[in-house]
Amino acid sequence: MTEEVGRVSAAWLGLREPADAAARAAELVEPVRRHLAGSPLTVVHDLGTGTGSMGRWLAPRIPGPQHWIMYDRDPELLAHARTEMTDTAADGAPVTVETRQRDITRLTAADLADASLVTASALLDMLTAEEIERIVAACAGAGCPTLLTISVIGRVALTPPDPLDAEVRDAFNAHQRRTADGRKLLGPDAVDATVEAFGRHGVDVTVRSSHWRLGADRADLTAEWFDGWLGAACEQRPELTGPAAAYAGRRLAQAAAGELGVVVEHNDLLANCE
Repeated sequence: MTEEVGRVSAAWLGLREPADAAARAAELVEPVRRHLAGSPLTVVHDLGTGTGSMGRWLAPRIPGPQHWIMYDRDPELLAHARTEMTDTAADGAPVTVETRQRDITRLTAADLADASLVTASALLDMLTAEEIERIVAACAGAGCPTLLTISVIGRVALTPPDPLDAEVRDAFNAHQRRTADGRKLLGPDAVDATVEAFGRHGVDVTVRSSHWRLGADRADLTAEWFDGWLGAACEQRPELTGPAAAYAGRRLAQAAAGELGVVVEHNDLLANCE
């Protein structure tokens, strides 16, 4: 799934995009639509855009002319995002896009000064407490709504259950909280940290569930997710490697047969939008 900390492959992003789209809390779009109603131009700053899945999901749900500014450190992902972005809003109005190769953790309120909306997807768990504090400060300072979707919260359920599930889950969560390249990642603690950070700026946050529900209809994603999940757990706790071999055989056979169900819990956050 990841080639290095903070860098994600386009193949993985493409595989997960339909599941992300199905999971996002669509009810959070309505207050955003109300807030933006009548705006001559909606300017959206999309942080950690990857291949642009957030734009492809949200732009067709918002009416009126839009200009999306997409940030990522990976120029190849940004090129994909620019090429694949939709060009039509909910009411047929034009959607334009520009890309910026930047470190989003160094953005300031001045960088977001023209924003009507700030968005991100599957981002928060890859950040540190200090990085989240800086991003929240920039968004709060810009004074516009912020929609942050598909953030893991550390809870996973597999069916049928297996005795090793809980141990792997706990090891994976510890891996998500690891220190990598001198950065102590928040992993499943990132949602709470973000809500608390907005609170320190006097900004209210609405939280909604956005769970992946994987089964026979997404067997390829289920298998790929499971490989990454188990691999990270074994990297964190090498003593799991032995028992994990038989466990992986059972689970991947179930996935191939369409018999494995997985719920990966996420939360979506909408800040500063009455």
